[in-house]
Amino acid sequence: MITNRIRELRNAHGQMTQQALAERIGVTRQTVNAIEGDKYSPSLEIAFRIAAVFGVPLEHVFQFTPHRE
Repeated sequence: MITNRIRELRNAHGQMTQQALAERIGVTRQTVNAIEGDKYSPSLEIAFRIAAVFGVPLEHVFQFTPHRE
């Protein structure tokens, strides 16, 4: 399972809106909303763009927890 800290990072960067983040990474606000809500996993390129906007490593934005069987 992939989770993220996008909302937390947006708030830490001056209350950045989903729309502002979307414009900076080249997607729609709805896409940012879906990624932030863990309803959609971004492509690797978009994930790196998000990390670059916040100036943090990819692992600081996204966390992967394997399913245990």
